[in-house]
Amino acid sequence: MKIFICANLYKEKTANIFPDVIRSLKLYGMTPLVESRFCNICREMNLNGICFGEAEENAEKCDFFLTIGGDGTILRWGKKAAFYRKPLIGVNTGRLGFMANLEKENLSMLSAISNGKYKLSTRMMLDVIITTGSEQKKYTALNDVVLFKGTTSKLPEYLVFSGNTEVTRVRADGLIISTPTGSTAYSLSAGGPIIDPKIYCFELTALCPHTLFNRSMLLSVEDPLRAEYIAYENSSVFVSVDGNESVPISPDDSVKIKKSELCLNLIDIEGESFYSSVHSKLMKPLK
Repeated sequence: MKIFICANLYKEKTANIFPDVIRSLKLYGMTPLVESRFCNICREMNLNGICFGEAEENAEKCDFFLTIGGDGTILRWGKKAAFYRKPLIGVNTGRLGFMANLEKENLSMLSAISNGKYKLSTRMMLDVIITTGSEQKKYTALNDVVLFKGTTSKLPEYLVFSGNTEVTRVRADGLIISTPTGSTAYSLSAGGPIIDPKIYCFELTALCPHTLFNRSMLLSVEDPLRAEYIAYENSSVFVSVDGNESVPISPDDSVKIKKSELCLNLIDIEGESFYSSVHSKLMKPLK
């Protein structure tokens, strides 16, 4: 069984736990695949039994993806795992690591992978098409799509359509359109509800809306969403997908969001780890 380890070994916390992950995988009869660019670092760590290759090569050959890092690492590599239809498990070295199933002190649980004693938690993803003039940019999101105003911008008025039906029109700092997975990320901080990842829906949450009514909306994935805005004086709006690059859009542009055919399968060793994470990581203060 081949495991593609997706980790940035230039980060101290990741590098510190990396040898333990390698040893655990080998102990349970699994072959670690690592990016070739980290070959010298692995030699310096005196680690043997590793197969090196480029990222695409490892992604094709592996049976599973294993990330070392926080939720940001899972967001980056989860899209590639979904594309290659390979399950993913995360070892948390970040502060929260809500989607990561393992902490550094319980690497022995990796034995469940070789024994096949695990479940898969299927996570819905989004296809995002940003149309600016005659140009289209396409993205895939695991967490969310965020429209937000510029730092010195006046409040724009956002419009959201489900199919051809207008579902909301609001002046606000921004809008978050998230998956159930993303409901525990930025949307939660903006007052949105937690959604069980087994429920497929869009979650729409306004950022600091200029209204007395401020409630998130759950929308069907049967129809795609379209988001636009009406400028007020010098309003400027940007779009970010999973917290990545900010794409500027004008009032004549649009953002189309639909349920993707791709999905990410997260390995859940203990079962119901989503609720365990809610209790242990969201209902207790972070250290």
